[in-house]
Amino acid sequence: QGQLVESGGGSVQAGGSLKLSCGTSGLTYMGNYVAWFRQAPGKEREGVASIYSGSRSTTYAASVQGRFTISQDNPYGTVYLQMTNLKPDDTAMYYCAATYAGTSDPLRAASYTYWGQGTQVTVSS
Repeated sequence: QGQLVESGGGSVQAGGSLKLSCGTSGLTYMGNYVAWFRQAPGKEREGVASIYSGSRSTTYAASVQGRFTISQDNPYGTVYLQMTNLKPDDTAMYYCAATYAGTSDPLRAASYTYWGQGTQVTVSS
């Protein structure tokens, strides 16, 4: 059964940077849409950024616009999330998600079929 595998989380100070990676094990390719979500303790899961593999068009949550960049090194390949100017509010478990279907809301969790186990990002002030 296919799955997604995240890496790159860690602990940084505010203003620092991290780069997350999302690969696949057992899936033919990453999917038409791939997204990063995050969930902090006691909060709902939030869509952070998504990329459409066909055109590489991207969508960002307002809270990360201008600070985070989602990218894909080749069509339907590994997806990255470059995070800069990190803030304590960015502290959360970050999850990669993918779907082979289309979606009109690429930052909605219900749009996605495949999920990774998550990687922790902690930002200290």
